[in-house]
Amino acid sequence: MSSSPRGPDARPLKVRVKSARTRSSSSQKWLQRQLNDPYVARAKREGWRSRAAFKLIEMDEKLHVLKRGMRIVDLGAAPGGWSQVAAKKIGAAEGQGKIVAIDLLEMDAVTGVMFAQMDFLDPTAPERLFAMLDGKADLVMSDMAANTTGHKKTDHLKIIALVELAADFARQVLAPGGAFIAKVFQGGTEGTLLADLKRDYAQVRHLKPAASRADSAELYLVATGFRGSADRTEDETDEA
Repeated sequence: MSSSPRGPDARPLKVRVKSARTRSSSSQKWLQRQLNDPYVARAKREGWRSRAAFKLIEMDEKLHVLKRGMRIVDLGAAPGGWSQVAAKKIGAAEGQGKIVAIDLLEMDAVTGVMFAQMDFLDPTAPERLFAMLDGKADLVMSDMAANTTGHKKTDHLKIIALVELAADFARQVLAPGGAFIAKVFQGGTEGTLLADLKRDYAQVRHLKPAASRADSAELYLVATGFRGSADRTEDETDEA
């Protein structure tokens, strides 16, 4: 039996998923997409826990948000892809900087990363975080996404609500000059939310990394230059 050699640059064969009675059509499509996703394969090859790692890598290559020695909070961190990238960028394995990964789910340990299994909405969360970081954070990042229902308007409201909660948490824990990165969707940072971010940060930008699937409405906002909660209080007092 003869076979044709395939070099490293050869186009991979498309994997097809056999149907199963216990698997819905939507799960079959998801599985087939995962099996044929080059970023999924690359993540496994390079040791990243998820394809999402490449989204943060690309955003940092463009905006240089991650710096050695930073104190970082990773919201909704599991399975840990973003924490892995951040730990490498800030030199956590060499004892530089601090990262606290927060999630309701358990997460396998990441070298140089502290993990807190808790709800970031818990009133005690900020104080617990300050104790773990030995102070306020330089960056809050969130790759969280609200569970979707399939109803466009309902899902839109859920997405906005989750980002608003993450943004409010960032205001509580960030040091002046800090940054906030969060997943949103097209149309998900309009109105009051975007106005609040522009008020609280010197610059707010939207990015769609190449690792975000082309057919997805997913975007990321990167807000830098946090003005500080004290400045915000003074502005609100002046407006009253």
